[in-house]
This record gives sequence, structure tokens and C-alpha cells, in this order.
Amino acid sequence: MEQWRSKLPVGAVSAREAARGAVQAGRSCTAEGRVRHPSPANPVNALTLDIEDYFQVSAFEGIAPRAHWDDYPGRVEANTHRLLDLMAEHGVRSTCFTLGWIAERYPALVRRIVEEGHELASHGYDHRRVRDLDDAAFREDLIRAKGLLEDAGGALVRGYRAPSFSMDARTPRAWDALAATGHAYSSSVYPIRHDHYGMPDSPLGLHRPNGEGSALEIPVAALPAAGRTWPAAGGGYFRLLPYGVSRWSLRRINAEGRNAIFYLHPWEIDPDQPRMPGIPARTRFRHYVGLRRTEGRLRRLLQDFAWDRIDRIFPEVMG
Repeated sequence: MEQWRSKLPVGAVSAREAARGAVQAGRSCTAEGRVRHPSPANPVNALTLDIEDYFQVSAFEGIAPRAHWDDYPGRVEANTHRLLDLMAEHGVRSTCFTLGWIAERYPALVRRIVEEGHELASHGYDHRRVRDLDDAAFREDLIRAKGLLEDAGGALVRGYRAPSFSMDARTPRAWDALAATGHAYSSSVYPIRHDHYGMPDSPLGLHRPNGEGSALEIPVAALPAAGRTWPAAGGGYFRLLPYGVSRWSLRRINAEGRNAIFYLHPWEIDPDQPRMPGIPARTRFRHYVGLRRTEGRLRRLLQDFAWDRIDRIFPEVMG
């Protein structure tokens, strides 16, 4: 895996080197160029992208089997370029949790992610839920995706996000497997109750679920109120609820001295994506609601808050 250093494309930098670079103008940073760690006076949040195509979401598994993915018209490349253009316009850097399947087919896209200063991280190879894999299969998936991403991007991959936030109390050994395969951290837990995922009893901030020797966990944003935790990390809630709800939630989280982890998929800014036939009404609503307003809302979000990559906001992941 260390051979990645010899494969750096022209203009690319490693995650460690990028973390030492200058943070975009106007942000408070240390002399080394690293964002100061959580402070109510410095509410820098992490913008994260889950780089997958519209037909790869877990809700479509029954009608879009992996063996036929290449038969669908791909839209992830164009949509991700749109997001990268938008972030360049606002001077924002993000963490891109990318499928190994995507890196195989769109290596130039992965190179652009790295060359423009974003953190390259893993989303697994082909979007299989962690809880559906045995230990050996999970380890194989981690190694395969990490290798493909590092080869395509020429940057060391330290981070991982489980497809569909599928790491929870049912996958207790997952954080040990991440550490054993060279991953420093995960951002795979959503500390809420949901019918498909969630770990409501999880700590809200950075922690090490299995103690020393396991990977760190940095959960996505959730807001405690009225005896439970509420979603504040983006995704379908960002498309469904009024924009003011997301803005208010993130401000509350920042006021508590926490850095919010927010996420988005490239297909969420694509209202013209092909409609998948034969899906239940509930799944159809969840996937397609609000697609036409997502890009406009994202522009507002980039203006209303300060954003950066996970590995700059949380220097612990750099070792």
C-alpha cells in the first residue's frame, strides 16, 4: 500500500501534506495550517460526499443487481464534477467517500478530487452493507476499495464510510478490521433511530468504539433534544425539510462546541436522473423528493457555514 507515494499525479498531494497546507482565506488556523479543533468561536464543519451513482443506493438493490450496473447510464461522473465546480467556486474542501467501483471506471474523476485538495476516502467497493458481510468478506472489501482508490488518486486513504451507515452494535468488530487494513477512522454511524440504520446510543463526537488499537469513529451530525437525537447531517432530510431547519440545527451543534459532519450524494443534485421502475412508493418518495432544490440549498449552506475536510478538522486521524 505504501507504493502510492510513487504514483502521485502532477500537482497532487497526499492527505498528510494537504493537511499541512493553508486553509482557505478567512478561516482560523494554526501556524501549521491546520484548522483549530472544536471551539464555539471556530465552528468549522466537515462537508462529506458519498460518491456513488443513482442506481447504487441500497434501496434499489432488489431491482438494480450489481451484475447489471454497467448497463445503466452512468451519471456520477458529471454530477460529481458539478459538485467539485461548486466547491471550487466557494473555496471549500471536502472529504469524498468514494466507491472502489467508481475508481475503476472513472480514475480521472478520482484524480481531480485529489488534485483540487479534497480528501479521498473509501465507501467500500460496491456498496455492500457491512452488516451483510462476514469478517473475511468485509476485510476483502476494505482492501480492494482502498487499493483501487489509492492507485487512481495517488493519495493515501485513511477514512471510511460504511454504505447506508451500516456499522452499529451488530458489527462490533468492524472498527478493528478498519484499523487492521490501514484505515485511521470511520464516519459510518448516524446516532439516530431510523428504520434502515442508526445507533442512537452512540456518542455524538469523535471516539474509539473498541478502545486503543481500533479505528476512530466520527459520527455524522445529530442534535439531542427532548430526550432523543434528531438528524442534522443532510441526505434526504436536507431535501425534505425547509432549509432553515438544517441551518438552525447546524448552528445549535456549533454552539455546543461540536463540528458537524454533513453529507450529500452526487445524485441528489440531479433531478433529471432516470427513474427506477417497480420501486415502492415510500422508497420513491425518499429518493426523489426535493431533487430540484438541493443544489440551491447547497449553495446557501456553503455560504452560511465554514467547511473543510475531516482530516483537517480532526487532526487525531493523522496519527
